[in-house]
Amino acid sequence: MNKKLEQLFQRKVHGKVVLITGASSGIGLTVAHKLADAGAHVLLVARTEEALAEAKFDIEAKGGKATIFPCDLNDMYAIDDVSKKILSTVDHIDILINNAGRSIRRAVHESTDRFHDFERTMQLNYFGSVRLILNILPQMMERKAGQIINISSIGVLANATRFSAYVASKAALDAFSRCLSAEVHSHKIAITSVYMPLVRTPMIAPTKMYKYVPALTPEQAADLIALAVVKRPKKIATGLGRLASITYSIAPDINNKLMSIGYNLFPSSTASIGQQEKLNIIQKAYARLFPGEHW
Repeated sequence: MNKKLEQLFQRKVHGKVVLITGASSGIGLTVAHKLADAGAHVLLVARTEEALAEAKFDIEAKGGKATIFPCDLNDMYAIDDVSKKILSTVDHIDILINNAGRSIRRAVHESTDRFHDFERTMQLNYFGSVRLILNILPQMMERKAGQIINISSIGVLANATRFSAYVASKAALDAFSRCLSAEVHSHKIAITSVYMPLVRTPMIAPTKMYKYVPALTPEQAADLIALAVVKRPKKIATGLGRLASITYSIAPDINNKLMSIGYNLFPSSTASIGQQEKLNIIQKAYARLFPGEHW
């Protein structure tokens, strides 16, 4: 992030209250530190209380302000309960960042007896986010102020193979957000989708070959979210994500062929049996042509 944008970000979030899900590791933890360093009061939500407590300790050690709310975001009633606790703790929420998510890398034909993969991704990535939004939205509408940032995926724009369960859940949240955006426009609430490319976080660690493909650092991912906070656009995407979206809109067959090539170049994951998935020269070249794409 350049110096000017950093200054705008600090002015934008200083003194604000920001709720972040999936805040105990990866992108969520990194953006929590970035917000707290800029003077925001961060509300951290994740499943593991010990990890949240450690994050709170680290943020406060630097002079930041953090409050933790352990919650299993797969449980709709737990989301209702934690929402009540949050809204009784703070006067309002300026920004909600729906970051928590689950990703599954598996081809459709390998999932014919794994319907639960689709249920689990939809439960957390879509229903969990929607449930939290439904709980937080009324106070934003009453104040006529706020922003909801949903962390989506480049796979939604590029139709990433082997990620049908994950991409479908994120696409559902996108569609919900587009409808909501028009409804809350007059209430001065911004809805932003961030189409995140591959990020080197614990979520992708089980897929060994991702060690050898281009990916953003959590800090770079946090910069994209910071840009979303400053600009309040409908969407944020990398250059490749925008190109993929345009390609699919005007030439879907080309998009399909490119994705098919990638699908056949990169094997199904062997993470479950612990094999290393080093890439050959052709795979490396293809991955560099499409940096940040999920294969």
